[in-house]
Parts: sequence; C-alpha cells; structure tokens
Amino acid sequence: MSDVRRPGDGQQPSDAQRPGDGRRLSGGHRAGDGRRRLFIGGRWTEPELGHYEVINPATEEVVGLAPEASRGQVHAAAAAAREALDGWSRTRPEERAAILDRAADLMLRDLAGHAALAQAESGATTGTARGMQVAVGAARFRRYARGALEPVEEPIAPQINEAGPMGRAGVFGALAVRQPVGVVTCITSYNNPWANPAGKIAPALAMGNTVVVKPAPQDPLSVYRMAETLEAAGVPAGVVNVVTGSGPEAGEAAVDAPDVDMVSFTGSTAVGQRIGEVCGRTMKRQLMELGGKGAAVVLDDADLDSAVAGIGTTFSFYSGQICTAPTRVLVQRGVHDALIEKLTAYARLLKVGDPTVRGTVVGPVVSAAHRDRVDSYIELGRKEGARVVTGGERPAGPDRGFYVAPTLLADCTNDMRVVREEIFGPVVVVVPFDDEEEGIALANDSDYGLIDYVWSSDVARAFRIARRLRAGGVGVNTVGRNMEAPFGGFKRSGVGRDVGSYALYAYSELQAIVWPG
Repeated sequence: MSDVRRPGDGQQPSDAQRPGDGRRLSGGHRAGDGRRRLFIGGRWTEPELGHYEVINPATEEVVGLAPEASRGQVHAAAAAAREALDGWSRTRPEERAAILDRAADLMLRDLAGHAALAQAESGATTGTARGMQVAVGAARFRRYARGALEPVEEPIAPQINEAGPMGRAGVFGALAVRQPVGVVTCITSYNNPWANPAGKIAPALAMGNTVVVKPAPQDPLSVYRMAETLEAAGVPAGVVNVVTGSGPEAGEAAVDAPDVDMVSFTGSTAVGQRIGEVCGRTMKRQLMELGGKGAAVVLDDADLDSAVAGIGTTFSFYSGQICTAPTRVLVQRGVHDALIEKLTAYARLLKVGDPTVRGTVVGPVVSAAHRDRVDSYIELGRKEGARVVTGGERPAGPDRGFYVAPTLLADCTNDMRVVREEIFGPVVVVVPFDDEEEGIALANDSDYGLIDYVWSSDVARAFRIARRLRAGGVGVNTVGRNMEAPFGGFKRSGVGRDVGSYALYAYSELQAIVWPG
C-alpha cells in the first residue's frame, strides 16, 4: 500500500500548504512535511496505513495529507475514550463549561486561519467559511458551555402507594436524572467541517460524555485543527479522539467498536441505515441526521420575491450541499409561470467561480465524483421529461475545479427520480399543483421529512398547512432557523432530535431514582 494516495472520489484539502498563519497550538500534531497524525488518548499518533491527499475542490490542488487509521487504531481511540469517561463524567459542570468557553475563545482568535483551511477543504465562499463554518462552530461551543450548567435533575410529583406485594403503604418521591450516555462516536458530514462536528462534540462533552470523532474523508483537516484547540483549552487526554480514513473502514470501526455506546451521524440515508443495523446488534444509542428533499409549498397568495429568495438558497448556500434546502418546489398553478420566471432570473444573476474571489456566490461542489453525480441527475431529469430552464451545463469560466451551474428543472411530476431523490447540489425541481389539498399530498408523498416550507401571505393558512406536513421542521415564509428549536427528521430523514437543549437530551440517558417519603 502506498503511503500517500488520492482517493478516486476527489478527497479534500489538508494542512501541507496550510492557509492562514499556520501557528501551532501544540507540538506533535503533524510531521515536518505536513502529514497529519491521528489524535488518540491525548497523543498525536502516526497512522498505520499511511496518508491520503485532501483536494481543494476549487483548484484540484492538494491541500494536505490526512492520516489513514487502521481498524485497530480506531478501536484504540474508543478504548481511550472509555478510559477517560469516568473522570470526565464526574467533573464539575463548571469545569466542563470553562473548557468549552476557552475553546470557543481560541477558535475565534484564529478565525481567519481556520476559515482559510475550511474554505480550501470544502470549497465554501469566504463569507460562508468565516461566518457559517468557523463562527458557528465557535458559537456552538459557547452555547454548550452554558448547556453544561443546565439542570440535569427534574423532580416528579410524589405518589401515594397502598400497601401490597411491593411493600408498605407510603408516599414515594421520584427524581428523573439525565446521565451521560458514555462513549459517543461522532461521524460528521463534509458540507460544514466546523459547525457540524461542533454541534456533536460540544453537547456531548457538556453532558459528560467522551467522543471518538470520525470526520468526512473530504475535509477532515479542520477537525484536527478543532482537536488542537480543544487540547489547548484543557480537555483531558482521551476525552476527544479524532481518527480518519479515505474509505468506509475507519467509519465502520468507529461504529462497531465495543467501547462505543452511541453513534451520532450526519450523512446520507443509505449510510445511516447501515449504521443503524450495526447499532441494533448491541443496542447502541443513535442520533441520525439523514437526507432531505425539502418541499417548498408556494401558494397563490405568496410573496413571490420572498419565496424566490428562500428557494434560491439551494443554488447558492454550500452550492446546494445542504440537507435542509428547499429543493422540491410545489407551486400553485396560478403563480407557477411567474415563479419560474423569477427563479430563472435569480439563478442567472449568481456568480459561479473561485470561492476566494470577492463577489462569488456559488463555489464548487466537494469532489469530482459528486459533481459527476449531480450532472447525472440533471441528465436523468432531461430523460424523464423535465425541462431545463436554466443551468444544466458546466458553468463558463473556471477551467479547473468541480463546478455545477445553478439549475432549474420545470415540467416535473412527483414520480420522477429527480423529484423523489436527494441530489445534494444546486438543482431545484418544480412541480405544479391545483389546490391546497393537492399541495399537502404532494409534499407528504416523499420518503424524506426533514424540513419543509410554506409561503403564503395568509399566516393562519400557512400555519394550518404546516401542521399537516410530515416533516421535523417547517419554515413559514422563511428558510431561517431558530437555533434553540429541535432539529431532526420524520421518516427516512433521521432518528432523534438535537440543537439547543434538545442536543443535551440526545446525548444523555434518563435515570429514575425513587425513594419512600
């Protein structure tokens, strides 16, 4: 096996040509030539299977070299987390909060360098890398520093029991206590190498769990940077461990490791189903944020400019690589043509190209393989009878990189694969409907149910429809989020809820303590 490889799916950037100031927070985290080391039990450890290249999706250049962990090393990381669990779970909440706060401070202090690396790995625009990746990641550590101080005990009203086989009559008190789950494997997505890992690691640590983090193979280097920051903030050895690999082997080992009690996964439904099968064998707890095919129900009384601005985020935000995107537009016939016209104009105004250049709105997708996948769906749409209104071809301009032009498909029907399957790129499909009942039925006729949207100037009507949609969240006249609201999906879009205090519940077990009064 070669020591350095370039995976066939166009993996992402590393730290060899490390953007930013390159200042080291601690020693030993990478070799002199920029090759990253694994982080296991508080030690920066040489990978047993060599390294692989992380590729910049905008330039196709190597950003750095990420370590290939062996199965044994992944299991060793889980064992280190198990060894650290007793001490960390018994630390005072104030101590955990202080460490998470310090980590947030360090992340923000080096924001520019972190954002440059994240941009190189993920292809995000500069504003997104800074504001939505690193800054949001730091904000999540700050939020769960507060979360570490939230009460974990809830009193239950006393109950009067008559004498019987279970004992004497009496008044019995009870307390519900949230306890750490234990060792949590966090498998993160490639679309946000800061916010997504932070959204798992921070609440898990706040609750007293220890973690094994397995980042997406495309952009793992930012997560190693996060591990450096946590180490510098004072996280004890073994509490946070990071392992990586270019293929599925490292992730599989992180799921089936006997020391792991829970798996938190963000990614495709197909992979989530396989993880669920493995977890079921030993009853590992699960938190699954899976695919989405968000329906945007646009009614004939909607503010079309507002609807277009919301739906248009599919074209621009992460180049459509986001599970919450309103990719499936269901529009009432009375405003169908007007909406198509406005969406077309919106898409054509978006600047596609180098994400480091000021004014760029749409950067590349994450890899050559993913670009080809999105392109194949556009071609499939044509074959299924959809009309390509705009896009559908490689964008003019960039001669290197993995770019897809914002694409709008009209004349779609709900049985088309481009309407039913998650494309995960800057592609919007439009399906017309006649009346409110048909719109609701079309929205619910999906395997997915993560976040749907309703646009109507009649807010009471919009709320009435929202209550009938089978989705974990519904945006009414907005694609914005309340970051204290529970997040998760119905149907094949996931299992469990996180965000805000709900994440603390997700990373805990509920214990009942009962006593006679």
